[in-house]
Amino acid sequence: MKTTWKDIPPVPTQQEFLDIVLSRTQRKLPTQIRAGFKISRIRAFYTRKVKFTQETFSEKFGAILESFPRLQDIHPFHKDLLNTLYDADHFKIALGQLSTAKNLIETISRDYVRLIKYAQSLFQCKQLKRAALGRMATIIKRLKDSLMYLDQVRQHLGRLPSIDPNTRTLLICGYPNVGKSSFLRSVTRADVDVQPYAFTTKSLFVGHFDYKYLRFQAIDTPGILDHPLEEMNTIEMQSITAIAHLRSAIMYFMDLSEQCGYSVKDQIQLFRSIKPLFANKLVFLVINKIDVVRPEDLDIETQEEIQGLLKSNEVELLQLSCNTQEGVQEVKNAACERLIADRVNQKLKAGTNASGEIGGRLADVMSRIHVAQPMGGQTLEPFIPEGLKDRKKYDKSDPERRRLARDEEVENGGAGVFSVDMRADWQLANPEWKYDAIPELHNGKNVYDFIDPDIEAKLAALEEEEERLEAEGFYESDEDIDDDEAAEILAKAEQIEEQIALTRNEARMKKRLKNQAIIPRSLQKKKLSELDDALDRRGIDTAEIMDRTRAESRPRGRSMSRSRLGTEASDAMDLDDSARARVRSMSRPASRAPIKNRREAGTANEESRTNAERIAKLNQRKMNRSARQGEADRHTTASITKHLVVGKRGMGKTNRR
Repeated sequence: MKTTWKDIPPVPTQQEFLDIVLSRTQRKLPTQIRAGFKISRIRAFYTRKVKFTQETFSEKFGAILESFPRLQDIHPFHKDLLNTLYDADHFKIALGQLSTAKNLIETISRDYVRLIKYAQSLFQCKQLKRAALGRMATIIKRLKDSLMYLDQVRQHLGRLPSIDPNTRTLLICGYPNVGKSSFLRSVTRADVDVQPYAFTTKSLFVGHFDYKYLRFQAIDTPGILDHPLEEMNTIEMQSITAIAHLRSAIMYFMDLSEQCGYSVKDQIQLFRSIKPLFANKLVFLVINKIDVVRPEDLDIETQEEIQGLLKSNEVELLQLSCNTQEGVQEVKNAACERLIADRVNQKLKAGTNASGEIGGRLADVMSRIHVAQPMGGQTLEPFIPEGLKDRKKYDKSDPERRRLARDEEVENGGAGVFSVDMRADWQLANPEWKYDAIPELHNGKNVYDFIDPDIEAKLAALEEEEERLEAEGFYESDEDIDDDEAAEILAKAEQIEEQIALTRNEARMKKRLKNQAIIPRSLQKKKLSELDDALDRRGIDTAEIMDRTRAESRPRGRSMSRSRLGTEASDAMDLDDSARARVRSMSRPASRAPIKNRREAGTANEESRTNAERIAKLNQRKMNRSARQGEADRHTTASITKHLVVGKRGMGKTNRR
């Protein structure tokens, strides 16, 4: 559960809110619209701008609403503390206004997006966008007081102490100036201001300490006066809230010397007034300043009144002096012990029902515990060796004590000088073997290879099996290979090795520079002759395949093959000039034909070319008359909003709009 709110982000003012959102909108969606654009493009741009502004507002509002605590989700102590300090109704109203503003802005965005969808011109789209952003800005300006109030609440929440309602807690309460802050400063490291006047502590202070490896927190509350609850101020109500809601041990401090400015009877009366808040809690009546006055020094009547507070056995009396530190640690230890025991009892009671039977959490724990019992109801006695029964208990100061290995080590120079004999307690078949050197190698062989005691028998069985397999012909080949067949196999193996070497060398020759792109194998061009040679080397007849491939590669129809062109070009040497020019024109691709006049290219005759030029001039006349750039113009002007480039602003000023 969240107990501190130091990480709540700052809440901006209404002017900062507008500057953040509108600047972000202009930065993310700068205006890039001109009159020459299509109306659909203009509508889409301004629709996107309105939606982006609304989403930014909603995102900021959502972050603020999520960062503040929800009163229905926090501990009752924190809920009442917030109500005491800030008035929960005002807090809810401020957050509700932000939530309402978020919904209103979303509604405005939907309405104006619907209107922009049917806008007929750039001016109309722009005016609708300005109207939408203006209405959003008006809503933000009306939140001025709510945003300022929430930022003040955030600052105060960050200064509140981190109090965990579920941990072990000592709650210190009583009249002002009775020594509460002095005790907190004595048992913890909390830097509490201690002064000799009343109401020095005006808010809750928390200190932490450890007892028996457990974490405790001690809370110093402001002083309480004995008057009705309705007349208590905010300072006193913080103490009442902590006493009422925190599951803790109450330490009610009293000053019998009356140096605090209040009589003993008033302090007793205050205890009786707030006693209903102590229900189901540990209560300690702590007498402070015993170095001045002790309970025994009081008159009999006052002593009887104090004893009357202890008659119910629910209140324990403790005494201390924060000035001389007498009894401070004893009081702290006694309170912690009682608190630990009480929390354990409460957990056990949580697992029992009204009749005292085990159930719930305790039953779940008991079901996991199994105590093993001897079978047949036997009672097993503990076994203690006879040698240990008569052994004398080890005493370091006894000169006749039994000597340990550590004693020998100390006598012979200590650790690093004397090494303890680790082989003295080895249990071997022959005690004389304890200090034998253990070789790792023997006769050039590893000793660990001969650790198996049956290794010789296993080796003999292995040799016998090997001889039997040889006698049965297990290692002989089933059929002998002829010399001719062996020679043929060797020849094929040499051919394979030669082919592998050729392939490897060919791959090495094809390697390019590192920075050049590598063409995939599927896109690399292979010559038809290479395919023919490769298939021929593998013993495949390629005559039919090559004929079919050449037939399919010849051009069809009226087109002329390269071989035919080459033949005609060679024959053209015997022709005249006109025939030679005709052959040369037939052999040149159409795409490479030179263009004499580009103005005439693409037109059938002079009349069609004149009509095309006239239509182009007529279309350009409207653009020239308006003196505007068209979509085909390459130059794009800088689309920067005027308020970003005109004038100068001083440091910190943001009212540029």
